[in-house]
Amino acid sequence: MKDSVEQIDLFLDALWVESGLSQNTLAAYGSDLNIFAKWLKRKAVVEVKETDITSFLASRYKQGVGSRSSARILSSLRRFYGYLQREGSIKVDPTLLIELPHIGRVLPESLSETDVDSLLDAPEITDPLGFRDKVMLELLYATGLRVSELIGLKFEQVNFRQGFVRVMGKGSKERLVPVGEQAMSWLEQYMTGARVDILAERQCDYLFVTKRGSDMTRQAFWHIIKRYAKKAEISKKISPHTLRHAFATHLLNHGADLRVVQLLLGHSDLSTTQIYTHIAQERLKLLHKEYHPRG
Repeated sequence: MKDSVEQIDLFLDALWVESGLSQNTLAAYGSDLNIFAKWLKRKAVVEVKETDITSFLASRYKQGVGSRSSARILSSLRRFYGYLQREGSIKVDPTLLIELPHIGRVLPESLSETDVDSLLDAPEITDPLGFRDKVMLELLYATGLRVSELIGLKFEQVNFRQGFVRVMGKGSKERLVPVGEQAMSWLEQYMTGARVDILAERQCDYLFVTKRGSDMTRQAFWHIIKRYAKKAEISKKISPHTLRHAFATHLLNHGADLRVVQLLLGHSDLSTTQIYTHIAQERLKLLHKEYHPRG
């Protein structure tokens, strides 16, 4: 077990250096691999055969682990054993012939344009913290940023003159995202008004600050979104990604090209973005039914 843990730690270090993955992603890899190593008991990870992995996945299935989680675990194991093979620690990759479990397509939860308007109007902008929240929601919907990208924004990443933000996304890939006039106007007002009031002469490099004068956590912003969704009387389940999904869906509904949406979202693979076409197609069906004489 000790040797296995050391191998996993070396893999995670190499993965961080090579790919520049976030700490959350690395932690997920580490969790999957340590669960597997614990299941192996005294057997070392370098001694594993294909049958060990299939038995492990079968045991997880009996415990109620779904196909999506099983696919993620297998993906972690594939990357780990590919690394061990490259390093010469094993000769044969035991994951090579194991197929990923079938995963049904899950459409992301989105909001209607009316719901988005209600959500963006929910914060009380006469209060500095409410004004901050308003700007964060406006910027999130205007850009489709990930929440981690939004709360990690610093002043130097915003080009106020040209109207875009420079974002470092997954895998340390940089992209430029246009902001739009409305969101940029709110952001400019926040920088010279509410942000100054919240900081009260304290210093912070981050764009969006808390009443303690520090940067915001992902969990704190999630609670903010849920609070305003309740105030806006939105019955749909809300998550930190909801406005990102709405951003992509509404762009496609208004005729945006899928590859443009891919670039704006920072997806490395177009297939990741294609899930949104199913949402847009539902709207096309409704429009056809409403306006076509034989709909």
